[in-house]
Amino acid sequence: MNAKLKKWSLLAGFWIALLGLWQLMATLYGQEIMPSPLYTLQGGYELLLDGTLLHYIGISSYRVLVGWSLGCLLAIPLGILIGKVGFIRAFAEPFLNFIRFIPPIAFITLFLIWFGIGETSKIMLILYATLFIVMLNTLTGVLSVEEDKIRSARSMGASEWQIVLHVIIPATVPFMFTGIRLAMGTSFMAIIGAEMIASNEGVGYLIWNSRLFFRTDWIFVGLISLGLMGFLTDRGVALLGRKLLSRYGVVSTSGLRR
Repeated sequence: MNAKLKKWSLLAGFWIALLGLWQLMATLYGQEIMPSPLYTLQGGYELLLDGTLLHYIGISSYRVLVGWSLGCLLAIPLGILIGKVGFIRAFAEPFLNFIRFIPPIAFITLFLIWFGIGETSKIMLILYATLFIVMLNTLTGVLSVEEDKIRSARSMGASEWQIVLHVIIPATVPFMFTGIRLAMGTSFMAIIGAEMIASNEGVGYLIWNSRLFFRTDWIFVGLISLGLMGFLTDRGVALLGRKLLSRYGVVSTSGLRR
């Protein structure tokens, strides 16, 4: 009980200190440059009243969840295939190690040309941001499976498909789950860049468009909204993983094995 009380006291102290520092900066630089917590709260209330904030949060969340889900669904089987089949891995691994260093934001212009300025280009950008992170984590998981386990399965007459299904996939689940959670953060970064450049809706658009009115309080509202969206989404995914995948080793809050 004392440990919990100490933990919550430290957490409360941290947030109080952070709000105090924020207020101090607002006093030093002025509300137009650094809006105070109260001024930011008023700006958020203003956006809530006209429905803009909730609408933009919904739009951005939809784009992220669709692109992230599609990226995960594609990346997991591809990662298993590349990890399992040696000659495919020999060709694919150099390409993956090359393209993973190109950030999603660099592809915005091309994706707009290829897929148009509608929803498809933004979803495809998030899919790209998700794909390689989850694929590489899955590939790492497949390559980390102990060879003795595979030999044991073969010695008991298991087919290659049964080995994949009952040996490789269960051992790789914690790696997949870690990649899925890491990709969520990259997805949020990608959608904000896309909404700033080619959108008239979404949290990224709110942040970018607020500069025209010099409403730094709206910019802070957008930033706080992004943090809350990401935090709540990550907590939800972590909780779902612990509930559904605990038997595969997904038991800690970080998504990794203990």
